[in-house]
Amino acid sequence: MAQFDVYDNPNLKTRKTTPYLLDVQTDLLDNLATRVVVPLVASGAMATPGRHLNPAFSIGEENVIMSTAEIAGVSIKNIGKKVCSLKQYRNEIVAALDFLITGI
Repeated sequence: MAQFDVYDNPNLKTRKTTPYLLDVQTDLLDNLATRVVVPLVASGAMATPGRHLNPAFSIGEENVIMSTAEIAGVSIKNIGKKVCSLKQYRNEIVAALDFLITGI
């Protein structure tokens, strides 16, 4: 598992609106049994994305929005299959997390 990897959401109840989970945890903590993830929600599932808080990405044919305020720790056992990496968007992802925590 690597920081900024995207995984299928294995939860059948939420998969339609939240198809993916974005791993934002540093690779230095790979030995933990959990990962810190942010849901990537379908673009139609979020009413008004925040300019700095909710960057948008395309994964295949699907447009998703980073639901930064829903950050959570999940067990590695509860993370689905790796789909892709968003490491090329590191600056946008870290800026959204920074905005959530510091407001800057």
